[in-house]
Amino acid sequence: MSFDGFPSLRRGLILGAVLICAGQVAFAQERANRIIAIGNSVTEIVYELGQDRRLAGRDRTSTYPAEANGLPDIGYMRALSPEGVLSVDPDMILSVEGAGPPEAIAVLEKANVRYVPIPEVFTRDGIITKIRMVGAALDEVEAADALARRIGSEIDAAEAAAIDAIQGSPKRVMFILSIQGGRIMASGTDTAADGIIRMSGGTNAVTGFSGYKPVTPEAVTHAAPDVILMMDRGGDHGVATAELFSIPAMMLTPAARTKTVVRMDGAHLLGFGPRTASAITQLSDALSGGSES
Repeated sequence: MSFDGFPSLRRGLILGAVLICAGQVAFAQERANRIIAIGNSVTEIVYELGQDRRLAGRDRTSTYPAEANGLPDIGYMRALSPEGVLSVDPDMILSVEGAGPPEAIAVLEKANVRYVPIPEVFTRDGIITKIRMVGAALDEVEAADALARRIGSEIDAAEAAAIDAIQGSPKRVMFILSIQGGRIMASGTDTAADGIIRMSGGTNAVTGFSGYKPVTPEAVTHAAPDVILMMDRGGDHGVATAELFSIPAMMLTPAARTKTVVRMDGAHLLGFGPRTASAITQLSDALSGGSES
């Protein structure tokens, strides 16, 4: 019997056919409806695509939008336990790169759950790729393409405005992750902080290393930041301005002379997701204004 005259039926039979490969029998993957999102940007993208009804859990960094906080919390993305992740009976795990520890990820990858790692690249194109990869995993390719085009246009506009705002005189910015006992943990290159500083028209004042590392007093003085950038969180992240600039190494910086500190929500500032254009605009405005935010 031939199905050539019934193309839709023929396609359906092909999609539903049993695939035989290397002696194993596999069936076409079903649409996942119990998804765990790991990484705030991934969670935001799922919501932007209107697929939040399919979420069964989220990691502790996924706090935006506010509705995400009502989902089961499966733990901090860098300290996951396979038991915690699998306790919500997921059929797919969408995880931003950098989740861990590695041994937990290895267990999850071997579990009978589809594990989809999403690359973390701190650029405009990295965000677009992230959106399209999440869309492909959710079988929402057209919606993801539309979202990627919109977000890309918004970022392009925000970056262009940031360049205009600096008028050829970019501020030197030092991102401080934490301060413990007067010791400063700062961002070097290849970080979300480095990426957002550059996209906002600033210059990263610390380029001698990659990642987040403690910096010596001499390195702080040599960096000569015009602006200190921090997350507006409590604990070590929320050190008061007076305390910050009482650190001897900080007292000699241009930022100390003008008391210039910019504080922003961490997920917004460093998320590299759908809200990045807004983060660029907010940081650019603060840098061009030159006052404490």
